Amino acid sequence: MEKMTKLKNLIEWFEDKNGVLIALSGGVDSALVAYAAYQKLGSFALAVTADYKTLSQDELTTAKQVCSEIGITQILLDYDELENKEFVKNDSKRCFYCRQELGIRLKNLANQRKIDLIVDGTNLDDLGDYRPGIEALKQNGIRSPLVENNFTKNEIRETAKSVGLSVYDKPSNSCLASRIPWGQRITSERLLRIEYGEKIVKQTTKLDQVRVRDLQGMAKLEVEKEKIPLLKDVAIFEEISKKLKLIGFSQVIIDPEGYRPGKINVIAD
Repeated sequence: MEKMTKLKNLIEWFEDKNGVLIALSGGVDSALVAYAAYQKLGSFALAVTADYKTLSQDELTTAKQVCSEIGITQILLDYDELENKEFVKNDSKRCFYCRQELGIRLKNLANQRKIDLIVDGTNLDDLGDYRPGIEALKQNGIRSPLVENNFTKNEIRETAKSVGLSVYDKPSNSCLASRIPWGQRITSERLLRIEYGEKIVKQTTKLDQVRVRDLQGMAKLEVEKEKIPLLKDVAIFEEISKKLKLIGFSQVIIDPEGYRPGKINVIAD
């Protein structure tokens, strides 16, 4: 009952709004926000997905699928983050520069459409990690209805499942640049190598939660800890290594600690 009450409150949060732009990625958080906004505002709710060249094509495809499921109109913001010098240098404020640029572009679009409200999919669990990008969005006046309605990640997944969103159990993801440690320059070649690398690992292992960290050309494979034995299977690891080297990685290793969100933030070299 509480789950449905929270969903009702989320939908009602949009009650007095004359229109809204939802920053929608391919994940479950922004999908639920878009669903709620569309339930209340219909065609006055618009989903905006930024194709900024560090988002994988799989994420872009999922974002389009989510909008189709909801019935909401989707707008694509097409620009290249690699033209942002502050972002490319990849220091500890990389996410701030990314979201700062996104916030400005969303505000410009909102002004063109005469829309006063922009929202994102930030939830309560996001507030516990180092997330400079959240601060950048706040500075641009972007609100987070999931935070304001006290949604945790688990509650979001349960609610998304109850309303039939196919991404309810989709593993958390982040932009491809997050696979490159701070201080190592972001290039289109590295991003492409990472994207193809993760596809190779996923196709070979059938795992969903995969990171290929690019450490100066060395691929560090990260999967959930209990799945590491699968990666260590000699035949599987040899197949992955061979394919990753073909696309430009110099060496392939397995991270023995397994996947952990935000892990790249603490890798120094």
